[in-house]
Amino acid sequence: MDYRRLDNEDLKHFASFLKESEIITNPEEREPYGHDETEDYQFSPDLVLKPSSAEAVANILKHCNDRWIPVYTSGARTGLSGGALPVYGGVVLSTEKLNRIIEIDERNLQATVEPGVINQVFHEACKEKGLFYPPDPSSWGSCSLGGNLALNAGGPKAVKYGVTNAYVLDLEVALADGALIRTGARVLKNSTGYNLTQLMVGSEGTLGIITKAVFRLIPYPQQDRLMLIPFQSAEKACEAVSAIFQAGITPSAMEFMERDAIDYTLQYVDDVSLPIGPEVQAHLLIEVDGNNAEVLMQDCMAIADIVEGFEAGEVLFAESAQEKAALWKLRRKVGEAVKSHSIYKEEDTVVPRAELAKLLRAVKELGAKYGFHSVCYGHAGDGNLHVNILKNEMSDQAWKEDLPKGIRELFQKVKELGGTISGEHGIGYVQKDYMDVVFNEAELQIQRSIKKIFDPQEILNPGKLFPNK
Repeated sequence: MDYRRLDNEDLKHFASFLKESEIITNPEEREPYGHDETEDYQFSPDLVLKPSSAEAVANILKHCNDRWIPVYTSGARTGLSGGALPVYGGVVLSTEKLNRIIEIDERNLQATVEPGVINQVFHEACKEKGLFYPPDPSSWGSCSLGGNLALNAGGPKAVKYGVTNAYVLDLEVALADGALIRTGARVLKNSTGYNLTQLMVGSEGTLGIITKAVFRLIPYPQQDRLMLIPFQSAEKACEAVSAIFQAGITPSAMEFMERDAIDYTLQYVDDVSLPIGPEVQAHLLIEVDGNNAEVLMQDCMAIADIVEGFEAGEVLFAESAQEKAALWKLRRKVGEAVKSHSIYKEEDTVVPRAELAKLLRAVKELGAKYGFHSVCYGHAGDGNLHVNILKNEMSDQAWKEDLPKGIRELFQKVKELGGTISGEHGIGYVQKDYMDVVFNEAELQIQRSIKKIFDPQEILNPGKLFPNK
């Protein structure tokens, strides 16, 4: 697309309502905003703006819309799909100064926050008041709530508690033309008109910029039990997942890690050790939570009995807070550890949980066919498998030409199994050309039409979500 380049007139306008520290023109200071955690992509924004109010966000958008300048919303830049990459230059609008927890309403179990608040900071602020905000991506210590909203992020606790959209009551959104709107209300039930709140969640900054969110909260569970279960077969570990749910047990977390994922992570972190026998090919990390310690122990014993039928080894129970923290650190660091090992591509596949073993088998078969090594882990209780494909010894030609064919074939298999190509990382820039695998042209056109209504000039995060025509 041939968007307008910024000039001095644009800078003067922004300087009329933004502080000097909120306008970043220096190339070195702009550089970090040209990439996120997605592979090795790098694009250069022409300008970075850091507004500290919703009104300033709206003013920026109105000006850019009038002048046909692209705007890319940036949070903590922890994305894995290139959703915030400024592929056409223009303005990166950073939400890092919109970082206030405005209110935690203990009477109504609600909280009002700005998008720049870090997920873990919000989680801990709620916990101090005995309240729980469950969505907890692996990057929760660095990712922002705005990014979580943009991608409808999940995390380990999603298996019991749901993903981000299950907790959103209302949003304040700045539209492309500068209008500020509210999408919902501070109520648990709302059948008033179209559900604009849920439309905005997961829209990846293509329909508007979220400037405020109202979340519902729940009471914090008083007890939890954590167990690490080794398996001699990764496929058997996946098969055990469905059997646990069929037995009537709903864990608060159920995470899958194949052997390489664990080995890479143990090499990557310094303060966690775990003896693993040579026969172990995968682990399930399973947590149950609630308010009755006796019931939780019964669930743990039932799980231990179930997994015996799936080539499981001796179950490790985390007995202390320190042991629990160590195991969770091991799981949360898997992604970083794997990515430090090689150039990589990460696919965020999701299928019905009973089909997880078939998906894993397909990944390994495609790896043999196309010559790539994969390391798999993810939220097994959701059927969400993160497939990390490592370049290792693959030639540049095979990486660029053959691998995309393998990924397309993988996504076709995912669809065949009743799944889809992203469970929580979004589509962004890297997956947009695979959207035709899961949507036909009529379905894609409906989505393009929605985009056109909200953003007729196509200034909001252009170059994302939709395949090139």
